[in-house]
Amino acid sequence: MSSPDSEDLLPSVLIVDDMPANIRVLADTLKSDYRVRVATSGVKALEVAVADPPPDLILLDVMMPGMDGYEVCRRLRDDPRTSAIPVIFVTAKNEAEEEAHGLSLGAVDYITKPFHLPIVRARVRTHVNLKRKTDLLDSLASLDGLTHIPNRRRFDEWLQQEWARAAREGTSLAVAMLDVDSFKPYNDHYGHGRGDECLRRVADALRTRLQRPADVVARYGGEEFVLLLPDTDAEGALTLADACRAAVSALRIPHDYSGAADHVTVSIGVAATRPPSDSPSLLLARADEALYRAKSEGRNRVCAASHPAPELR
Repeated sequence: MSSPDSEDLLPSVLIVDDMPANIRVLADTLKSDYRVRVATSGVKALEVAVADPPPDLILLDVMMPGMDGYEVCRRLRDDPRTSAIPVIFVTAKNEAEEEAHGLSLGAVDYITKPFHLPIVRARVRTHVNLKRKTDLLDSLASLDGLTHIPNRRRFDEWLQQEWARAAREGTSLAVAMLDVDSFKPYNDHYGHGRGDECLRRVADALRTRLQRPADVVARYGGEEFVLLLPDTDAEGALTLADACRAAVSALRIPHDYSGAADHVTVSIGVAATRPPSDSPSLLLARADEALYRAKSEGRNRVCAASHPAPELR
C-alpha cells in the first residue's frame, strides 16, 4: 500500500459523470496511477475544480442532466482558477461535429463511448504529462532567477487575483514596497557579486517573516521588493513591515557606504485598502509614495501611505 506522502505526489484526475457505473470503471482503471476524485453533476464538478489542490486533468461526460459537459467546460475556461486544467470529453456522441464543438470549447481531447480502457489510460497519461511540463515551465517563468522568489510578473498576477477575492469577500488588502538603502554605493564599492549575495540574503530574510501561506514576497525590480498581504489592514501591514525591516537589519551585512547605518538596511512604504475602493495601481502608487517618504526621512524605517491617495502621473 502507498504511503500518504507518496499518494500526495500522484497526479490528480477528476471524473465527472452522472452514471456511477461509468465512474467505477474509469476510477478502477486509473486509481493505481492517479489520485481519483469524482463528481456526479456539473455543479459539483465546478466545486471540486476550484478546491485546493486543483485536479491535474478532468474526464468530463457531455450528456448530464441540468448542466451538460459543454457548459461545464465553458465555465472552467472562463474562470482564471481553472482555465489551465486540461479537459477530456468522454461521451457517447461520436459525430465529427460534436467532437469539433467540444475541442472548440477548449477541451484537449475527445473519447467516445464505449471506450477502450488502454486508450483512456494512454490519453490521460499523455495529457497529465503535458500539464506537468507546462506547470514547471510556468513556475520557472514566474521566479526571479537571482533570489528564487516570485518575480514582478507573478506578483502582478497575484495582485489582480487577490484584489478580486478581497472585493468579493469584503476584506482588506495591503501591499508594502521595500527598497535596499544605498544599494548603488554597495555595488560600486563591494562589487556586483557581493551585491547579488546581499539581495539573496535580503530575500531570504523577508521570506522568513511571512507566516501565512497567502502572504507573498516578490522581487519587484533591481533592489526593490514587494509584499502582498491579503486580509490585512494598515495596522497589521505596518507591524509585519517593521518585522521585515528588523529582520534585514539583523543580518548585519556590513555597509560602510550607507547614510543610514553601518550595515545593510531597507526602507518600506505600506498601503492598505478595502477593494473595490481605489484600484490595484493606486494601491501600489500609495505604497510607493510612502516608500519615498521613508527614504527622504532618513531610511531604515517604515512609513504608511497618506490619504487621500496621490494622483497617478
